[in-house]
Amino acid sequence: MGGSSVRAVGWARSLPLECGVKAARDWARGHLESLSWTEGAPQTVDAVLLTISELVTNAHVHAHSSAQLVLSWDTSCLHVAVHDSSSHLPTPRPPSTERLGGRGMLLVDALADDWQARSCPDGKIVHACFRPPAGVEGS
Repeated sequence: MGGSSVRAVGWARSLPLECGVKAARDWARGHLESLSWTEGAPQTVDAVLLTISELVTNAHVHAHSSAQLVLSWDTSCLHVAVHDSSSHLPTPRPPSTERLGGRGMLLVDALADDWQARSCPDGKIVHACFRPPAGVEGS
């Protein structure tokens, strides 16, 4: 491989319907601490945790599905991926005074450096990427 090496870390967790969103945030926060982001990039950590809350809530409430949450750090981007069993892809909708909710993907769009959703054979995956501020490195 010509002396190059790939350095990446990752974690995965299944979150059944009866598992609250707080469990997802607490689990993710522990892994972000292991990357030293809670001290070096607290605003990015808040953005990641809020995105996780939105994506897991969407899986539980809108897809009526358990959520599979995967975090991976590839030294340039923290990837947050949530899989659920619905094939309906989310889209940001403008806020409305006529309905409650519907702002979650607008929030994800504002918080993440990039995000995308794609269908897969057994549902969909929503993926968001977060880059730490300059000078903050993951371990």
